[in-house]
Amino acid sequence: MQQAITIDALRALDAIDKKGSFAAAAESLFKVPSALTYTIKKLEEDMGVALFDRTKQRAKLTPAGQLVLEHGREILLATNRLVDSVQQLESGWESEIRIARDTVISESVLFEQVGEFTQLDHNVDVSLGVEVLGGGWDALHSGRADIVIGATGELPKGLFQTHNIGSLSFVFAVAPHHPLAHVEGVLEADRIAQYPAVVVSDTSQLLPVRDSGQFNSKQVIRVNSMASKLRAQLNGLGVGFLPEHMARPYLDTGELVAKLCEIPRPDQDVYIAWHKGQEGKALEWFIERLCNVDWQLNR
Repeated sequence: MQQAITIDALRALDAIDKKGSFAAAAESLFKVPSALTYTIKKLEEDMGVALFDRTKQRAKLTPAGQLVLEHGREILLATNRLVDSVQQLESGWESEIRIARDTVISESVLFEQVGEFTQLDHNVDVSLGVEVLGGGWDALHSGRADIVIGATGELPKGLFQTHNIGSLSFVFAVAPHHPLAHVEGVLEADRIAQYPAVVVSDTSQLLPVRDSGQFNSKQVIRVNSMASKLRAQLNGLGVGFLPEHMARPYLDTGELVAKLCEIPRPDQDVYIAWHKGQEGKALEWFIERLCNVDWQLNR
């Protein structure tokens, strides 16, 4: 039993859960599906429990499998931190820097900075992730990100360094063919509630989740990014608040219509955040650059 769980097995389990299938997980790990299947089957045999329920069309984690995955992810994070610490001890440069951005942040601006970093003569891997709402703080808290761009909401006290990069303004917007587009005056909450609302889901894994701009409505359509929310509202699937800097091009062309409504949606400060006391030359390089970039939040 002491040798049943290996790092490779935990990576396989994590990849299957994230990718949704053995085949996709194998591709992400640069393995053939049969090798991944063997790894999981051997782990199940060694532990004497079934980690996946295979009675349905799609393999689903059993309660035991979910427990192994949850604790396994903590082990994988600890392993990554150990590798980073050893690498950093020798050179001062981390083996990997993990950057997560909220989906209200432009990926093209981040790509410019990463492009400059790749010109440095240092073999530091850069992992770029995406988080939503409280998922940014959660990514720092859990250790799956070293830097978060676009964190909003209440700032956790005492844990992180933060730098304000601007403020988000919101506009209630609908497609021009949506029934609310033709309503005169201020939209009342009761009228808005008659239509589906498009809501972005929080990506938090450990911290409490929250929804962006959710209000009472007859139906909720949940999406996984602000870009998807924008597209859904452009298609008239539902209504809701959008960051003004993302909606502005479509408001200017008439593809979206801004409406006044009685539901309050205050501005939100936006932050770059990282752990206090964390060291590393790659971290220092990115913090200095990212804190001095125009993130185009106020167009």
